Amino acid sequence: MAAHPKLSLAKMQNWINENRSQWLEEFMTFLSFPSVSSEPQFKQSLLECEEWLSRYLKNLHFEVESWPTEGHPVLFASHMKAGPDKPTLLIYNHYDVQPSDPLEEWQSPPFHGSLRNGQIYARGAQDNKGQCFYVLQSLKLLQNQLGTLPINIKLCIEGEEEIGSAGLAHLLPHKKEQLQADYLAIVDLGLRKEKIPALTLGIRGIVTLDVEVQGSKIDLHSGSHGGIAHNPIHALVKLLASMRDDKGRVAIPGFYKDVREMPLEERSRVSFQFDANEYQQQTGAMPTGGEIEYSVLERAWIRPALEINGICGGYTGKGFKTVIPAKAYAKISCRLVPDQNPAEIGELIAAFLKENAPSGIHVSTTVHPGQGKAVRVCPEAGIVKAFAEAFEEVFGAPCEFIFEGASIPIVPQLAEACGGDTILLGLGLTTDQIHAPNEHFGVDRLEKGMLVMARAIELLNPVT
Repeated sequence: MAAHPKLSLAKMQNWINENRSQWLEEFMTFLSFPSVSSEPQFKQSLLECEEWLSRYLKNLHFEVESWPTEGHPVLFASHMKAGPDKPTLLIYNHYDVQPSDPLEEWQSPPFHGSLRNGQIYARGAQDNKGQCFYVLQSLKLLQNQLGTLPINIKLCIEGEEEIGSAGLAHLLPHKKEQLQADYLAIVDLGLRKEKIPALTLGIRGIVTLDVEVQGSKIDLHSGSHGGIAHNPIHALVKLLASMRDDKGRVAIPGFYKDVREMPLEERSRVSFQFDANEYQQQTGAMPTGGEIEYSVLERAWIRPALEINGICGGYTGKGFKTVIPAKAYAKISCRLVPDQNPAEIGELIAAFLKENAPSGIHVSTTVHPGQGKAVRVCPEAGIVKAFAEAFEEVFGAPCEFIFEGASIPIVPQLAEACGGDTILLGLGLTTDQIHAPNEHFGVDRLEKGMLVMARAIELLNPVT
């Protein structure tokens, strides 16, 4: 690590202050593109957003390529002028956003940024345009103050994160050479508390599947057939309940076979503190799910979980219809940890349900594509130390090490293509209302993001 960074925080903050009106205007422009990847009518807006990013990076002296996919293009940019004796950092962001529905709940237009009480309101303000934008500004800051970048930088900014990253996943085997880097920073996460810096050392993997249970060819009258035909809803409920025991442990044989336990030394460095009262106030839920022998955040972060995400069957309208339905359905997801294989877990669940189905009941399952493996980062990695030091300097507080219980399936694939040490970071908060009306991101966090990224890039420059 560089012992004495060339730029003081005060000097960087002065640059941010002096250029605030310009970068705020640029950010509002970035937010104005309705780059909704899930809805076909926004295809042109996604292309225009990528073209805006391309021009922006070319003005920062990056070599820029647009990688076409069957969906929306991936923008790849590189600035390799630091030379072969300097390390290379690959930074990942995405420019696509969630739909803005329901529009009537927005206090201001979702694609016209509104600054209120220090917060910028717009779709994508945090996820992920805000986090992408402070990355861009950190590069602009360093070039302005140093004349160039102290290390080599590559950027991978995709347009399909919100719909599963299929295009980028397809490209990765063919783009490994260009994506090679010493380090990979996934800038799409957040903090637990606004004033406490944090780095994410891991995310869980995921596999999802649909279950269909069939008992008869057609719906049956429950008076004529009740007590004779096996009700698929009864069968489905019993099957689903049998997947976990009364201690919350998954009862499917082989489910835990490949679970990699976290070493005690690494566990001792993770912030597992949890406020049950605060959680209950925020969500209205008691934190009593999962494996009761583990603490709350162990269950959420470093243990696998199986959840039922939906169940339906029979008549569910107003009034009443005395029917034994022919079919019943469920949706199941599993969050996985190293070294569980999503495809194998999906097969185990499918086999368990079929083997335990009662006589007269047929079970079929569909394991979805878009599976992802878990990622876990060593806290001693050089990139972790650099970003932790940068966060601590900018925030003036010790940096927490945390995990994210959710999944970003493209991360392990991108890490494999890159070949370098990975870190996951961001300045998002759970209160930013991402994916919901009135999404917002604080101007102060935009500025802190610029400072953290700029300082970490300097710290990744080895002493010469």
